[in-house]
Amino acid sequence: MLMIDDILISDELLESYFVCKLDACKGACCYEGDFGAPLSKDELPVLTSVWKNLKNYLDPAAYEIIQKSGPYKFYREMQSWGTQLRPDGSCVFMIRDEKGIAKCGIEQAWKDGKTDFQKPISCHLYPVRVNENPKRGFTALNYDTWDICKAACRFGEENKMPLFRFVKSALIRRFGEEFYNQLEAAYEEKYSGLKADIGRPKTEG
Repeated sequence: MLMIDDILISDELLESYFVCKLDACKGACCYEGDFGAPLSKDELPVLTSVWKNLKNYLDPAAYEIIQKSGPYKFYREMQSWGTQLRPDGSCVFMIRDEKGIAKCGIEQAWKDGKTDFQKPISCHLYPVRVNENPKRGFTALNYDTWDICKAACRFGEENKMPLFRFVKSALIRRFGEEFYNQLEAAYEEKYSGLKADIGRPKTEG
């Protein structure tokens, strides 16, 4: 376990390999599971303000659910807020591309410049999960292992990509660039030598 400031980082983020393989999993994290994508309290008003701009990006039935029930709900089982789900259990913000791969309608709108909100940070960070304990004053980052990500693990190992580097942009978005730089430095110090070249581009010999 590594600690930077008051943030605990599981060793698995440094020792595990990961690169999403969407053609294998078909974006299953958008439609598998029992709850919606976890949301921070800061994200609730953001979703409330942006969902009306997503009409052209979402399935009409999903958009109707949001109109009737709102973009999120409180899940008692996990004691946190999360995105609304459709009757089949998929996220209301899920869309599918021409290959049938599940993606985020919010993110597509963001790419098209229709919103400043990229997508929930929990989705951006996945498979890294953030567990916060305000009473104890610390935050923990853990690797949420799931069978649907087996292809991503193999693909990450083939490319020698540590998990924390795969979610670099999400970590910087959530915790800042200074935090990420410290994490990178800690990794280099711990794995210098044997694994110093992990995640770096290969060169022709």
